[in-house]
Amino acid sequence: MTTPLVFATAAYDYLGAAIAAAGGWERGVVHREQFPDGEHYCRIDTDPADRDVILVGGTIDDHATLSLYDLACGLVTEGAYRVRLVIPYFGYSTMERSTRSGEIVTAKTRARLLSSIPQASRGTQVFLLDLHVASIAFYFEGGIRPVHVYAKDLVTAAARKLGGDSFVLACTDAGRAKWVESLANDLGVEAAFVYKRRTSGSATHVTGVSAQVAGKRVVIYDDMIRTGGSLVNAAQAYRDAGAIAIDAIATHGLFPGDSLAKIRATGLLGQIATTDSHPRAASLASEFLQVASTADLLTEHLKVNR
Repeated sequence: MTTPLVFATAAYDYLGAAIAAAGGWERGVVHREQFPDGEHYCRIDTDPADRDVILVGGTIDDHATLSLYDLACGLVTEGAYRVRLVIPYFGYSTMERSTRSGEIVTAKTRARLLSSIPQASRGTQVFLLDLHVASIAFYFEGGIRPVHVYAKDLVTAAARKLGGDSFVLACTDAGRAKWVESLANDLGVEAAFVYKRRTSGSATHVTGVSAQVAGKRVVIYDDMIRTGGSLVNAAQAYRDAGAIAIDAIATHGLFPGDSLAKIRATGLLGQIATTDSHPRAASLASEFLQVASTADLLTEHLKVNR
């Protein structure tokens, strides 16, 4: 049996290379060009015929989603006998259900799009890392088989590194309380969360903290950080409640625009730890933003789920 052949979309070339290195697998080469009118040209230069193919790419925006879709379709058409999609960050995961009439459940439409990729002769799998809502995995249809990969070991290791032996593991709101409580139990530390009251369609007001944090280190966990508004509000609440040091962990760091600089400028957080599941976080790694590789974790799951 030949070894897997690892391809990646342009945005995830760094992670495709890391996974190939971790698994000792061959890398697939893709040639890309962009025409003046904005159209894109893509050619698969490494023959995937009769190969077990791994394709790494996140749905970080519409272009990245279509690049992933186009490349996956091409790999099947060119004869890959199995395709395993590795999606470190599944975009639109917060649009997993409708709350008002007429709202489009974009997480479901994206899953349906990827489910329409032609089936490889020996099947297609999709590996999804720390979904915002686990039920999103069930939006994939047809013969595609989803595998939900949890980054719990990376999160707990980061928490220990940031918090030391004694800290409070906290979250930005009660919505993540169960997951944070589970992590806190594994770590043997106390859990905390903030109470919020929504004051408008886009604004919330923190009304209290669930645990005693005065004089203690606090490590805030959330599955993703976008602009950091909720994180900063929570950090301020824990600081007001007497926390002596505050750090944060997220699996997915998006940090659009200058949001990371704005978070740092508040002076509320010592460090943020995240993974390289999103290329934006990978490109912003610094002393303030600690970025852990997901390559070994994803490679382990790829080896087990064969």
